[in-house]
Amino acid sequence: MKRSLLVASAVVLLVAAGVGVSFVTGIGPFADGSDAGDQSADPFPTQTATPTSDGSGSTEGSETDGGTSGGDATATSTATTAEPADPFAFTIVRIEECGQTCRDVTSTLTNRQDTGATGVTVYSRIFAGNSTASDDEIWRGSESVGDLGAGESYTTTRRVELSFSEAFAVQQSDGWITIQTTIQTDQQTLTYTERRDVI
Repeated sequence: MKRSLLVASAVVLLVAAGVGVSFVTGIGPFADGSDAGDQSADPFPTQTATPTSDGSGSTEGSETDGGTSGGDATATSTATTAEPADPFAFTIVRIEECGQTCRDVTSTLTNRQDTGATGVTVYSRIFAGNSTASDDEIWRGSESVGDLGAGESYTTTRRVELSFSEAFAVQQSDGWITIQTTIQTDQQTLTYTERRDVI
């Protein structure tokens, strides 16, 4: 029981820390307060394949320090435009326990670009193991942020709850999880993926 709690706690912590990054991102614990649609089978957006007409492109990063993405993270990025390597930063502000396999995660998304981003939506998913196969998904969340001006930040608190079977799936994957976060804007779509051993 203690090991399941440890695994679940580690997963939740990484969700908060990475989802980020990744998400960015982890990570992505953004939501509109309604959990009903979070665990649906709706497809998640993917990274923009080519730059959009305004010159914005896409970035894919991996391996963060678990606390932020962007300038303070160790994310590796490939930019297809003159924008900063990481146009957005994601920071975990606070993690509070709300049960054995539950955490309230407060996080902040910051637009690090010189221009505003419109139509911002953040999508985050956690998978048991080292893949992003839909059968391995154990958590997902999304948040419609709206417009985010240059240098502006958006902070929210998201409840992340895993069932015991989801925590067991992580244990069966030797403690590995994959966190995938997508930031979709009217200008571009960015996807960050991070894999971590949480045991």
